[in-house]
Amino acid sequence: MQTRSGAEIVVDGDAVYKLHRPGTDPVGLATRVRFAAESRVLLSPLSTSLEEVDDRWRTFWPCVETVSPHPDRLPWAEAGELLARLHRENPPAQLPPHGWPQRLRRAIDALTGGPDDTVRRAAATLPEPAFHAGSPGRPATVVHGDFHLGQLGRRDAGSPWLLIDVDDLGVGDPAWDLARPAGFWAAGLIPDEDWTAFVDAYRDADGLAVPPDGDPWPVLDPFARAAVVQAAAHNPDDELLLAACARMAN
Repeated sequence: MQTRSGAEIVVDGDAVYKLHRPGTDPVGLATRVRFAAESRVLLSPLSTSLEEVDDRWRTFWPCVETVSPHPDRLPWAEAGELLARLHRENPPAQLPPHGWPQRLRRAIDALTGGPDDTVRRAAATLPEPAFHAGSPGRPATVVHGDFHLGQLGRRDAGSPWLLIDVDDLGVGDPAWDLARPAGFWAAGLIPDEDWTAFVDAYRDADGLAVPPDGDPWPVLDPFARAAVVQAAAHNPDDELLLAACARMAN
């Protein structure tokens, strides 16, 4: 299976072999894999070694259950707690900046015509923090770098959820990990009760991205806008995302 990022995943029984996207820095990837092996909230790899395959790098992971597309209850509270705990882990000195801004730039650079014009106009309104991993005067923590509910995995129904996929893991402003839920909530794609459960659980676990009380939106707004632009660039037929981009552009 090939992912949108260009990585390729092969499942073999209880093991997953991931061939990372071309151009992946092996030093940064090795640091991310070693960090996952030591983290309490990230899925541990089967091995911390990298294997070179035709000028690309392969890593090895256990096979896990991911969030069902139509579960009885989405694990938003669990996700909020996991992110808060990740943001409080100590990053190794070699951990590079997280990959959110690079993914955003790639999505914007790939825009063409048609509905993309609306997305491009919205992208032009994004503030400067949307293009940097860190923010002046803000916390610098470990950041997952590509968080959404599909990045939760567990061994079986009785096991706790863990964060998966270290491709964009790095250091930066933790608000980036709340960007996609925030942007999708503002666009009308996430119900109020799910958004509230997510933020409340994050705050209850002493997450560093937002103040412990009050309105989190002044902090999250630029990152939420960036997440909507990036998602709309990949989903040009989504009317709610395009409408959100149109509001930004106007």
